[in-house]
Amino acid sequence: MSAELRLKKLRGSGGYVMAQVSDEQQMKGNLGGPDLFLAPIGRLDSTKITKHFCNTCEKEFEGSPKIEFENPNEEVAENLVLAERGQYICNSCSSVIAEYRQFKKPDEAVEVGNAKPLEPQTQSTTNISEPETTIPTTVPQTEQTTKPSSSTAISSIEGRLVFDENANKVGTAKQVGIDETQSMVLVITQNDGTEGTIPWKNIRKVGEVILLGNPESTPIATPGKCSSCGFVNKEGSKFCEECGTKL
Repeated sequence: MSAELRLKKLRGSGGYVMAQVSDEQQMKGNLGGPDLFLAPIGRLDSTKITKHFCNTCEKEFEGSPKIEFENPNEEVAENLVLAERGQYICNSCSSVIAEYRQFKKPDEAVEVGNAKPLEPQTQSTTNISEPETTIPTTVPQTEQTTKPSSSTAISSIEGRLVFDENANKVGTAKQVGIDETQSMVLVITQNDGTEGTIPWKNIRKVGEVILLGNPESTPIATPGKCSSCGFVNKEGSKFCEECGTKL
């Protein structure tokens, strides 16, 4: 693998940066589509960032944005520790251009286990340790059945980070909804800032973070159907038109 650095655009939810990155960093930032994303790469050396663009300012600036980070070393699942979390912040308006989380496995030979259970909350939120298959009763049943495209927000998971089985961040939990087939889905804000959905059966554990995994039973394959968000693409498509995942 080449050690040569190349100037690339790395996207975040609130803008992008232009930075010199290695081949290894490019592989981390490639989520399967044509764009590269900053979140999976983590913290870059600010001297390698030549420009940054802020969506709030709608302006490109020379040099690196401000980079703030902390090292909580918090165990979020069995054999999975949150080693660092940080933000790229616009120097002009202090808007967040991108966020990142970096995890480590204390024992590389052991797989990641169950998510850490939620701590008891002082506020009236639901403590979820296993994926639920019922919709909160705060929404009338008639509304659930007559509006299949409506979504029901669940405060206890809103804002929680969503990771795949390889501990790669795929987005942030937004709400629970019902798709056109009357199936439950988790609505997320993806790393690029767009909205996507994940079939509820693909959720392995819900705790401090939401971990995804393969469903217990494998459904009949649908040509062009995205394994990540469930969107049915045109047959022969190489990337999902909805979330950009490689098919």
